[in-house]
Amino acid sequence: MAALHNFQGLIGIAAILLLAWGLSENRSARPGWLWIGGALLAQIAVALVVTRVPLVWTLVGFANKGVAAIETATLAGSSYMFGYTGGAPIPFLLKPGEQPPVIVAFQILPLIIVFSAISALLWHWRVLSMIVRGLSWILRRSLGVSGVVGLAGGATIFLGVVESPLVLRAWFARMSRSELFTVMVLIMSTISGAILVLYATTLSKTVPNAVGHMIVASLISLPAAVLVARLMVPGEAASGTGHAEPELHYESSMDAVIRGTMEGVTLVLAVIGIIITVFALVNLVDQVLAFLPVVEGAPITLRRAFGWLLSPAMWAIGVPWDQAPAAGSLMGTKAILNEYVAYLDLAGLPAGTLDPRSLLIVTYALCGVANLASVGLIVSTVATLSPERRPEVAGLGMKSWLAGNMVSMMTGAVIGLVTWS
Repeated sequence: MAALHNFQGLIGIAAILLLAWGLSENRSARPGWLWIGGALLAQIAVALVVTRVPLVWTLVGFANKGVAAIETATLAGSSYMFGYTGGAPIPFLLKPGEQPPVIVAFQILPLIIVFSAISALLWHWRVLSMIVRGLSWILRRSLGVSGVVGLAGGATIFLGVVESPLVLRAWFARMSRSELFTVMVLIMSTISGAILVLYATTLSKTVPNAVGHMIVASLISLPAAVLVARLMVPGEAASGTGHAEPELHYESSMDAVIRGTMEGVTLVLAVIGIIITVFALVNLVDQVLAFLPVVEGAPITLRRAFGWLLSPAMWAIGVPWDQAPAAGSLMGTKAILNEYVAYLDLAGLPAGTLDPRSLLIVTYALCGVANLASVGLIVSTVATLSPERRPEVAGLGMKSWLAGNMVSMMTGAVIGLVTWS
């Protein structure tokens, strides 16, 4: 039984691929079996190499130390600006056993601002742009994608929902429908560097080496996103780009720092606004659901409803059935509301709710920005950059949301396959 449990995720992977093909705009034009097998193999290979080769995982682990250094540096700035609410020593005595308060807006969210500025500076110095070009080359050589899709895949690892399209602005008018959808799914299926730091810091006490795991999750999601996108919207490349160069430029190092900081501030304000709104909406829905009869000794809540609805899906990707309701609740929260809220809920779960393997599967399955708010962001951004594609991108918005969640769940299933228990 234990051996069968280790391969449970194959059920989820098969179901996701069948669903993607079933929702295809042209089922007869699906990619060849050899290409599909290669894309699946690429996901498993990345997961195996990174998690099972000690040297590679050690190198990835340096990212955790880097984030810890950035966190320490950020607290120096936030404590100066916000005092003890930003991390400075508290000016009063705590009760015995009481911990200092952690105020998310003043101690954790400033990480986004600092990392956004550092990312812009590294882009201007061509460090990140060289890494993006390298990832683009790997995707083009391994999966045969066009230059613009390869560039999108590399950029989404570091840039967010709004910033990634800016790198591709020159090609939106020339992309085929298939390329456009693939770019949208790539954006939906990964998380940017600044958001990665925020989420990993939130999970640092729950998931060891959270930064490394989230980097791996985005890498596994790249071939998965291309695979699911090609099954749902098949087609040939039409942009004519065997190689594409990023369009993002800064005038100087100081310009990069200033613009990166301002982009980070905008993102922090957006995160604060979304979190406040999401928690308020959840509370309103729960107040309405409170009028329904009590089930199993507890009132029905939105999170419980998500758990019931998505339990079979989470079981299929490798989570044991007794833990599937908790995992389904988190996945529903991520898909409908926001992945940061889901990670906050994950960090707040009682000890023992998820076993270590299930915790890892869920962490990977939540690692993507495919939520309803992101649909509006990506549609409005691409439509602004290429007004002539507005009707088309609007029509693909919800489809990219569904595909993005399918991809992140497939990524969770893959990490479950290589994590034996």
